[in-house]
Amino acid sequence: MRLLLRVLAPLLGLLLAVVGLAVVVETVTLWVSPTSSPLIVPWPTWLAAAEGLTWQSGSVRAAAVVVGIVGLFVLILGLVARRHDVFLADPVPEVTVTTSPRSIARAVGHEVRAHDEVVSASVVASAKKVTVKAATLDPAEEVRATLRDLVETTLARLPLARRPRVAVSVTTTKGVK
Repeated sequence: MRLLLRVLAPLLGLLLAVVGLAVVVETVTLWVSPTSSPLIVPWPTWLAAAEGLTWQSGSVRAAAVVVGIVGLFVLILGLVARRHDVFLADPVPEVTVTTSPRSIARAVGHEVRAHDEVVSASVVASAKKVTVKAATLDPAEEVRATLRDLVETTLARLPLARRPRVAVSVTTTKGVK
């Protein structure tokens, strides 16, 4: 989502700049020579077409709906693409410290993968929850309890302002020990 916003924001900015430049050019042209025809935008034709429109016209309502939908899309896109920072314990009241969920997942994943009984693991973290999916050659229930304690210990070492929930799932893989 953030990538889409990084592409969409400059394009919308460029579009607004071009429209603003066209308005400035047309205004200066009208001031300099009031009797001349428009330079870039055929605004007299547009003005004549718009004089017959009312709020009840289908084209006006359709344009309003399209603008509303595009605006709602951009608003939702902006809200969804915000940074999902995880707050850490503040060292002093004037300082706010944050980290990314990816950093927490990386720290937990490093500890989980370093465990002898784990063959592979994936970790997904957010401010509210850390989910660990691991594979082992040993019985899954024994390893699950150990990994849960390991994840809890790892999270306890981090200066998190709020402790996330932990979900650990372990599967036993087939293979020779």
